[in-house]
Amino acid sequence: MGYLVNKVEWDLQKDILQQIRERVFVYELHIPKHIEFDSLDELALHVLVTDDAHHPVATGRLCTDGLISRIAVLPAHRNRSVYKSLLNFIVKLASSQGIEEISINCILNEVGRFKLNGFAEHGNVFMEAGIARQRMQCKVEHFNTAPFTLVH
Repeated sequence: MGYLVNKVEWDLQKDILQQIRERVFVYELHIPKHIEFDSLDELALHVLVTDDAHHPVATGRLCTDGLISRIAVLPAHRNRSVYKSLLNFIVKLASSQGIEEISINCILNEVGRFKLNGFAEHGNVFMEAGIARQRMQCKVEHFNTAPFTLVH
C-alpha cells in the first residue's frame, strides 16, 4: 500500500486532522482534549497522510521552533512506510522553512529509535499529559529515516 503526504492548511482541514488526533490521543491514549488541541495548531504547519484510496490515515505538525509534534497514525496504518514518509516530509518541510534543527518530545521507549535517526537527548525527562517524555534534537542535515521503525 502506498501513501501520499501533503502539507495542509489547519483552517481548511481542521476537522480531518482533529478526527485522527482525537481517535489516537484522546480515545486511545486518554490525553485530555484540552491538552491535545492547543494554540500552536493555528501557528504550526500541518501534514496529512492518505492511503491509496485517499482516506486520511495520519497527521503531524511542525511548530515554528522546529518541534515535530502531534504525530498520530490510525492503528491499521502503523507501519514503517507511514512513519518514514511522514517524518521525511516534515523534515523536508522544516528545511524549506529555514529550520536547521528539529526536535521531538518522544515517549521513553522510543528514545533508542530516534537515536538511530540522528537525534540526541536534550534536557531531562519530563511529564507531558501524564506521560514521561524525553526531548530529542537533531540537525536537519543529520536526520536519517533509513532505520526508522515503530512496529515491533
